[in-house]
Amino acid sequence: MAEEPTANISGGTAGGSGAVEFEPEDAATRAESVIDRLGKLYWQKSYGGQDAFTCLVRTVLSQNTSDKASQPAHDNLMQRYAGSEDDESSTDLAEALAAADQPELAETISNAGLYNQKSKTLIALAERVVAEYGGAEEFDAFVREADHDDVRDTLLDMKGVGPKTADCVLLFSGGRGGVFPVDTHVHRIYRRLGIAPAEADHEAVRGVLEKRVPAEKCGFGHTASIQFGREYCKARKPACLDDPDACPLGDVCEQVGVYPESGEVIDPAEAPEAE
Repeated sequence: MAEEPTANISGGTAGGSGAVEFEPEDAATRAESVIDRLGKLYWQKSYGGQDAFTCLVRTVLSQNTSDKASQPAHDNLMQRYAGSEDDESSTDLAEALAAADQPELAETISNAGLYNQKSKTLIALAERVVAEYGGAEEFDAFVREADHDDVRDTLLDMKGVGPKTADCVLLFSGGRGGVFPVDTHVHRIYRRLGIAPAEADHEAVRGVLEKRVPAEKCGFGHTASIQFGREYCKARKPACLDDPDACPLGDVCEQVGVYPESGEVIDPAEAPEAE
């Protein structure tokens, strides 16, 4: 998935599907209030429509690396194995990767890091998609049309696919409402805010957010939270360390694990409980 732009693109098409307009009311939960504010700061959008297998490949490439590194790997892979949609050289990506030479694929995606491991994962995923569904098109139909829990369970049963990857496919391909993928930014932010328990793992944070954020707001809540984590609520140096007014969520944040007085930043799970 291409990196979202930094400006509010409601009404545009970059980075996802169509715009969503909502009228902020009195939020039912603090989590929803945060999402409303992030929606105003960045964008309000609905998601869905991306090819499911392509989205799966893109998300695997992005694991444990930055968009800056994984995007060239994705572009190189698509150019070598998918061909062009505008000519007869276009081919089924799952079939192409299932038949790929592993060292050649590893070289193709070398920008992404962990390329030997990821190339093996992609080939195995492609082989399974071809064997069980017949190809990328049929797999895409399954992701869009089958029961949510069945799709998620199937994705999680695939080697190399964790909860975040599965939920990204459900959101960006299936357009499923109420799906809030949790990456390292989301995991950090909502524990720092005090919305999720400090010791919560990724799945526990997902459970809190999907329960407390309306389904139609989960998609842009996920992408806007990532942008907020990149710009403000950084892992080692959040904006509030230098200036308490620098963070747009400073007035609603409990700063769990962040200590501006000393400049110390620790994982929320390691922070002492407030008395």
